[in-house]
Amino acid sequence: MNKGNSRPVGSAGWRHRCLAVATALMLAGCAAQNAYRESQTLLAEGKVDAGLAKIQEAMVLDPASLEYRLAYERVVDGEVIANLAKADRALGQARYEEAEAAYRRVLALRPGNEAARSGLRLIETARRQELLYKEAELAWGRGDVEGALARLRAILAANATHERALALQRVIEENATKATRESALAAAYRRLITIEFRDTPLKTVFEVISRTSGLNFVFDKDVRAEQRTTIFLRNSTIESAINMLLLTNQLEQRVLDGNSILIYPNTPAKQKEYQALVVKTYYLANADAKTIGTTLKTILKTRDIVVDEKLNLVMIRDSPEAVRLADKMVALQDIPEPEVMLEVEIIEVTRERIQALGINWPDSMALRPLPVDTLTLNNLLNLNTSSIGVNVGPTLIRANQLDTDANLLANPRIRARNREKAKVLIGDRVPNITSTITSTGFSSESITYIDVGLKLDIEPTIYVDNEVAIKVTLEVSNIVNTVTTKSGTQAYQIGTRTATSVMRLRNGEGAVLAGLIQDEDRREANKVPFLGEVPILGRLFGSHRDDGKKTEIVMSITPRIIRNIQRAELYLSEFEGGTETSFRRQPEGVGAIPMSGAPPAAPGTATRPPGTPAVPPGLG
Repeated sequence: MNKGNSRPVGSAGWRHRCLAVATALMLAGCAAQNAYRESQTLLAEGKVDAGLAKIQEAMVLDPASLEYRLAYERVVDGEVIANLAKADRALGQARYEEAEAAYRRVLALRPGNEAARSGLRLIETARRQELLYKEAELAWGRGDVEGALARLRAILAANATHERALALQRVIEENATKATRESALAAAYRRLITIEFRDTPLKTVFEVISRTSGLNFVFDKDVRAEQRTTIFLRNSTIESAINMLLLTNQLEQRVLDGNSILIYPNTPAKQKEYQALVVKTYYLANADAKTIGTTLKTILKTRDIVVDEKLNLVMIRDSPEAVRLADKMVALQDIPEPEVMLEVEIIEVTRERIQALGINWPDSMALRPLPVDTLTLNNLLNLNTSSIGVNVGPTLIRANQLDTDANLLANPRIRARNREKAKVLIGDRVPNITSTITSTGFSSESITYIDVGLKLDIEPTIYVDNEVAIKVTLEVSNIVNTVTTKSGTQAYQIGTRTATSVMRLRNGEGAVLAGLIQDEDRREANKVPFLGEVPILGRLFGSHRDDGKKTEIVMSITPRIIRNIQRAELYLSEFEGGTETSFRRQPEGVGAIPMSGAPPAAPGTATRPPGTPAVPPGLG
């Protein structure tokens, strides 16, 4: 009895446990649904954090629900995209605190997001550049031209498109030829001198200049001091006199300090020994490193140059004058390529008219013996009207007219770079099977694909006057027929219409390419002989079908320039390039900048040209 009573008790306990688990699961499911509904309400009210918390609560209550996980990922992805866009806009407008908050919001949602990490690094770099820019402003304000330019070059080395740094650099360089350096060397260079020597030793001429200017001249051991020279200068500057002597006697100079100058022969060996060299690295944002390297080799004759195509950078080692020229040439070439948006409309207009009128009379009659159990020769010899059956074709009355006018429109928007081809294919790739049989009897098949449909090839050329030359090739093809070869493979007969044109359009001007017309006109007649030829009444003894089909392709194209080349300003497009043997700037008269190598002006002693602002308007 005890054993018999134990089973019902155990079974009941098991049922109670199952019921409890089911009830818990049901309650959990209901709670999860309630939490999810609350999350949707919070998200609709713009309370993203609270909504995400409710979705996470629903996920904990119902871990197996795919719907909750997908909803959570969808909301997080949307929030990440929105905050990245917000941060990028703020960074572009120099609102660094707002940009940093948005990037950190992204990292809170997606801790490993590389775009947000990169954005924070950019903010840190931008703040350093802002500090450098303020230092450059202060240096320019107190007349320290070299100090200001050095800080601006440091900014532009990291960010070649820094607008304010470029603007300030432009102002400084435009006024550089008018600026003066109030140092001992500069003051000595500006002194006026009148000298007249004919066939006089070079050392004697330099002694006179030294006594007049107070400058010290040190001669390299290979300089022939007894070398004779002739010079006549009236009311010229000391700087011009020194340059004339160096130029006419194949000599070069190096400034040692504020009042000492080394004179040495202008030979490659002495250049290597005395000329100071600078290493400069250009990280290119737009231009190709190989192209920049070729430019520097061609114009500057730079031998020490490294081109890294992987990192798209160029590194050179040359004189400070050559590096300054390289800065300008790189700035001319490292600009964004022009881009154009091509708005294309392709319309296929098909007009088809089918008209079928008349009566299709029976065109055949068949006689056959009526079926019998056994057909004998005697039965065939005794055939009569009662034992012969007749099969007559059907009689059809046709009265039908069909008119169709279909427009198939394709409207792609193609963004293309200057002199880069863009392609559009709207259609199918049809397989074409080719069989090859060798002399040994081995057979093989290969498949090639043929593009059938509408193919459009466009190559724009953008000019600085906001005009675009467009080379257009339009091809419209369709399968006309399928041919089966003896081996059983299929080949396709392709009908093609092609048009190629080159047009030059202004920005926003549209052009239409039309005339690709295919015209088909077919007429069919099914008549009773002789009776169908009778005028008017012949319509009762035959049917006629007229089928006309006309297809035309019309293409409209409108270019809209997104970015174009801007003509470089004069100080970048035209500047002194030195001579074949030296890139040193030549003096420009009183107040010119001293020779390369002169020490920078002492703080607080330099003056700007009258009327030159300390900071370009709008850059403060």
